[in-house]
Amino acid sequence: MKKVLVIGGGGREHAIVDALDRSPQVGKIFCAPGNAGIGQQAECVAIKDTDVDGLKEFAVENGIDLTVVGPEVALAAGVVDAFKEAGLRIFGPSKAAATIESSKDFAKQLMAKYDIPTAAFETFEDYDAALEYVKNGSFPVVLKYDGLAAGKGVVIPDTFEEAEETLRDMLLDDKFGKGKVVVEEFLTGPEFSFMCFVDGEDVYPMTLSQDHKRAYEGDKGPNTGGMGAYSPVPLVTDEDLEYSLEKIMKPVASAMVAEGCPFTGVLYGGLMKTPQGPKVIEFNCRFGDPETEVVLPRLESDIYDIFSSVADHTAMPRIEWKKEATMGFVMASKGYPGSYDKGFEIDGLDRLPEDIRVFHMGTSSKDGKFYTSGGRVLMVVGSGEDLQRAHDKALAAVEAIGCENLFYRRDIGWRVL
Repeated sequence: MKKVLVIGGGGREHAIVDALDRSPQVGKIFCAPGNAGIGQQAECVAIKDTDVDGLKEFAVENGIDLTVVGPEVALAAGVVDAFKEAGLRIFGPSKAAATIESSKDFAKQLMAKYDIPTAAFETFEDYDAALEYVKNGSFPVVLKYDGLAAGKGVVIPDTFEEAEETLRDMLLDDKFGKGKVVVEEFLTGPEFSFMCFVDGEDVYPMTLSQDHKRAYEGDKGPNTGGMGAYSPVPLVTDEDLEYSLEKIMKPVASAMVAEGCPFTGVLYGGLMKTPQGPKVIEFNCRFGDPETEVVLPRLESDIYDIFSSVADHTAMPRIEWKKEATMGFVMASKGYPGSYDKGFEIDGLDRLPEDIRVFHMGTSSKDGKFYTSGGRVLMVVGSGEDLQRAHDKALAAVEAIGCENLFYRRDIGWRVL
């Protein structure tokens, strides 16, 4: 039986652990650092996701057969390169390939060079030049911090005053660190998440999902890491899907090979269905969060085989998906994505129906009780023969969970229900 190490400690990693737990080949799962919920399905190891040497030593000492990387920070820290140099099997892109997420400017320049459909853009390091460009453009406008910002580095100002404040944050006050800013035209249309398993030129699509970025109902409030998601996405047609695969995901995989940084792992396309057809909003170099929590429960195939074939560059087995729909609601600490308090007891998790999946995003445990320990705390996922049933089951479960410091959006899936 195989021993697997999952790097990370959020809802995405819990969903990966859960999928590995269903594999008949996997005997033991470790998760570093994991969280209280993951600890019910894997052995949590107190190693930070960016402690490359610590993770490598653990994998060697414990005879780990395969490591799966969850978060972008670990990939940007070069964990895959270090493991491969040590002769360890690992699923995820190299540090060079992870630049497709860690630098928005790199991704935009790549798309421009290889004619991959995306919004028009300019990149700036100078505050005054950026301000002048924005002043002469139209609103709303999209401002993206070039580096990693935990899902919070994108702001869409409606007015010049808001844009001025955001550019000051990003370029003068270094709110996210020292970096450039990409200024993009504002596109309209529904967004959807298209994740693919990628091994160099070979691209294997997953089922589609859609997440909800804004904190509050009616898509109001600040951008978050995601407040809920569902799969499949009925408003994306088969033609849209085909176009997205053939004109976006496959060409970008080929472009990365041509640029000398071939991609292996999960390539996430954050796409928008515009009146002119699908266009790229962003690329991520890993499973999306919260999308993974609704996509992987629909996976029929053995995920260990999929991870292995990408890690070993061998033939991919046929990937099968369940017909049932999934929908998940994120329960977040009041105040998120701003500052919030931790340590509130969570009640009722042990009384939920068996077919409800609860993925822990930010929890701790003590004396058999769960407590809040992050901004996003839980993702409660229901499944059913259609999205309405998945929605109703998940929402009923969310309402049965007691915690005085959590909030959630009730309107997940509103575009399709």
